[in-house]
Amino acid sequence: MWQLGPLAFAVPWLLLALPALPVLWWLLRVSPPAPRTQSFPAIRLLRDLPPNEETPHRTPWWLLLLRMVAAGLLILGLARPVWQPGGGGGGSGPLLVVVDNGWAAAPDWPARMAAAGAALEAASREGRRVAVLATAAPDTGEPVAATGLMPAEEARARLAALRPRAWAPDRVAALAALGDFRRAHPGAFATLYVADGVEHAAEGDAFTPLVAALAEAGPLTLARAEAQPARMLPPPRAEADRLMVRVLQVPATVATEATVLARTGDGRAIASATIPILAGASSAEAALDLPIEIRNQVVRLDLEPEAGAAGTVLLDERFRRRPVGISAAVETSAEAPLTGDLFYLERALGPYAEIRRGSPEQLLSRQLAVLILADREVPEGREREALARWVEQGGMLIRFAGPRLAERPDPLLPVALRAGERQLGGALSWDRPQVLAPFPEGSPFAGLAPPAEVTVERQVLAEPSPQLSERSWARLADGTPLVTEVARGQGRIVLFHVTANAEWSNLPLSGLFVDMLRRLVALSAGVRGAESDAPLAPLEILDGFGRLGAATPAAAPIPANQVEATTASPRHPPGWYGSAGQAEEAAWRRALNLSAHLPPPRAAAAPPAGARVEAIGGVPAERDLGPWMLAAALLLLAVDLLVSLGQRGLVGRHWSRGARAAGLAALLLAAAPARAEENAVVASNATHLAYVVTGDAQVDEISRMGLAGLSDFMNRRTAAALAEPIAVVPGRDDLSFYPLLYWPVLAEAPQPDAAAVAALNTFMRNGGIILLDTRDEGSGEGMNPGARAALRRVTRDLAIPPLAPVAEDHVLRRAFYLLQELPGRFSGGQVWAARDQDRANDSVSPVIIGGHDWAAGWAMDARGQNPFATIPGGARQRVLAYRFGTNLVMYALTGNYKGDQVHVPAILERLGN
Repeated sequence: MWQLGPLAFAVPWLLLALPALPVLWWLLRVSPPAPRTQSFPAIRLLRDLPPNEETPHRTPWWLLLLRMVAAGLLILGLARPVWQPGGGGGGSGPLLVVVDNGWAAAPDWPARMAAAGAALEAASREGRRVAVLATAAPDTGEPVAATGLMPAEEARARLAALRPRAWAPDRVAALAALGDFRRAHPGAFATLYVADGVEHAAEGDAFTPLVAALAEAGPLTLARAEAQPARMLPPPRAEADRLMVRVLQVPATVATEATVLARTGDGRAIASATIPILAGASSAEAALDLPIEIRNQVVRLDLEPEAGAAGTVLLDERFRRRPVGISAAVETSAEAPLTGDLFYLERALGPYAEIRRGSPEQLLSRQLAVLILADREVPEGREREALARWVEQGGMLIRFAGPRLAERPDPLLPVALRAGERQLGGALSWDRPQVLAPFPEGSPFAGLAPPAEVTVERQVLAEPSPQLSERSWARLADGTPLVTEVARGQGRIVLFHVTANAEWSNLPLSGLFVDMLRRLVALSAGVRGAESDAPLAPLEILDGFGRLGAATPAAAPIPANQVEATTASPRHPPGWYGSAGQAEEAAWRRALNLSAHLPPPRAAAAPPAGARVEAIGGVPAERDLGPWMLAAALLLLAVDLLVSLGQRGLVGRHWSRGARAAGLAALLLAAAPARAEENAVVASNATHLAYVVTGDAQVDEISRMGLAGLSDFMNRRTAAALAEPIAVVPGRDDLSFYPLLYWPVLAEAPQPDAAAVAALNTFMRNGGIILLDTRDEGSGEGMNPGARAALRRVTRDLAIPPLAPVAEDHVLRRAFYLLQELPGRFSGGQVWAARDQDRANDSVSPVIIGGHDWAAGWAMDARGQNPFATIPGGARQRVLAYRFGTNLVMYALTGNYKGDQVHVPAILERLGN
């Protein structure tokens, strides 16, 4: 390759033809045009012959110039000029492309792939062989390893298959893989290292040794992002009425901000918090204020605008509505209005907690977050042992005093109690009822204002001790404790020194009582299953972009009591773990978050002095000028042809000026590539899905995003290799290249013309499948009014066979996945296909009709997010939608091969005979 400033030539030896242009000028100049042919009628000789006839001896200068320019453009185009060519890593030997594909690479992954792709393009022009090394462990469980040397075209396919992983890169393993590569391929080689610029271990990782080893092997180019620092979102801190969210990032030189979105199970964003991050700061925090009813619906937090596994936090039961058990000494009178021990507790906890009634032994037989005992003693024996064990394993025990507890205290209390109770006020007491003192800092009740009308007339007193002050969360005005607590193991015991009814205090009659209980329940650890070592299988896992999907074969179960201590890895990827086969009441799942065990991100060390550093996205993309120059040369030659025909008189002497202008315009249009031809060329090089252009820009964009998301899902989950979807117009574009045609039906869709009908019928007759989507299954025609009538209109002239609902044993339900339903963005409703009795086209249905808005369910935007909620099934429904799409494409690609399974018994019987 020869480079001249920002312009490079991949075949520079062709430029040697440029000095020959003067010779071409001389040859063209001395070659006069052919003599003009003139008819010679005998009678009209004198009138028809022109008085002055001239035959030129030289070609006009402007025609010579046109031909010289065309020849120059042809030479330059064949020399493959490239504007602003990307570097190939330097050097002249083989090229090793090293890519950090851990969690920090996800936000700007397209730019990273563009930088690596530019290097492969340059290596292809130079004829260099290429190897690829990804530093993050693959999700198959295989070790980190470099590929062998291969042509750049083959390496480009390997690079396109790379995806960011939902864990940190393993640079120690990458360094070992580099050693194996150097032993297998001795000699110098150039390296392009697309690094994420983050140090991924608290004590430091192998970034510096890896870069040093790469620099030792040959020229090193380090490409890394500098515009946006790497960020992560740790799990939030749960407080009484809000979630405290925190963002960690590599310190930046300018102030930035981040946004945290709270999403429900169906993908809807219902709240957000904007977090300003000061210049040079490595973290910032903000509150996500949510009512408890809304907070219970949140299942994930997403960091925007970055998308990735480290910016996604899944919220399990620990952050949701808690199951709370309540028990009183006498159950028969516990619910008595105004006087019962549980009357005020049920009304205070009911709006935000799941209340369960029963004895302590009955309540502990189920998953429980909080257990409240209202003046109930805990006798020695099995019940006390079970309660103590439950508290030590993470439960919160809240107790209320009363006459029974005052007479017979037990060890399950935060402080030692004096015998009897203290009476404040009354006919036989000199004391007056006490009001509440302000809540101390560090108490979960801090920030609540005690009302002046709340008073305490009677209480149980704690024995004085050095720890009494630090164990007091609330006090009376005279300093005596009102609420005390103590930690036991992983759990906590809390004691209200008054009754749960209004007998000793009017606290249960106030709103303060509700707020205090809400904050205590919010502090509980929730149902964690920490006491169980039962294995939790991976239900859904996060990929590097933060998208939930099916678990990989290498993903292994995690014991329930080890989920919180497990670090995300290929063996245990982040996502949802649990037991999907349990009954709904007992079913529970745990979230494994990547950011829970990641160290705060730090900038990696500076590269060695000899390395060349490039900013990802900072260099403009290269442009291949060769096709444009060749096209311009062909246009000029077409003009020259037309002019030459005119000069020689071969065009026709009676051509008018308008006809000549029209012919010139026709030639120019013919030289310009038509859109249909472009589609045909692109579609012939790979397998593409296609969608019908409706004319509505928003609907067409949803169709494109939907088929792109489905293609990406299939490329990752199957052996299919689908390229980007293509928009088509039936009757104008050739449909024979596409196995599947997605057609969203608009209410205002016109009836197809004759050319479109003929093209669609030919497409179906030759084995293509059309998916007609009315997009109205969400609530009848309310989602897309008029779609049913439009469906009848657009299919009126199409050769559609008789249809029937897709049967339970239809191939569509088992072409790849076994499916009970075929949802999209919406679920339910019928999906129609050709009857099985129709043996045309090997019983493959040429048309499938439904209203589930499949494209919106499959849609994936540029950040790898799903912009449309799936209703009502949420993330699980989206997975099923992708699986139906996979079955549909497999059905279109392979036909009815799964239907041959009905012959398996007969075949086995014949083989047995």
